[in-house]
Amino acid sequence: MRQPDIEIYIKESNREALSAWLSAALGAPCQWQQKGRVSRCICANIPIVYFEQAVGKWHSLLLESADTPWSDDLQCAQAAAAYLQVNVRCAPGSWQETDGEADVDRWLQVSADGSVETITWHTS
Repeated sequence: MRQPDIEIYIKESNREALSAWLSAALGAPCQWQQKGRVSRCICANIPIVYFEQAVGKWHSLLLESADTPWSDDLQCAQAAAAYLQVNVRCAPGSWQETDGEADVDRWLQVSADGSVETITWHTS
């Protein structure tokens, strides 16, 4: 099932490299508007939010659309890790507050070599 949006966390990357990856993956340039640590753009009609150092050295990338090349966070994380050659984290599936707190700290980490592992990540 396709997720309604995509959110991943990218370690120690920069917006220029991210823009190159998104432009290649989405087939359109990204024209960012920055306000503090948050940058926004619309790339291929997909609203995108990039939050620098959202959690320590991890940058948040949110694609606010189901119309992406990836059906879920993990597919996007794998593509980002392969292109950017950095570790990328994502939730193991769609999570909503009504799901409870039991799995809130369970994340998937994709390494630059493509390996995926389940980790515990306390983001708050």
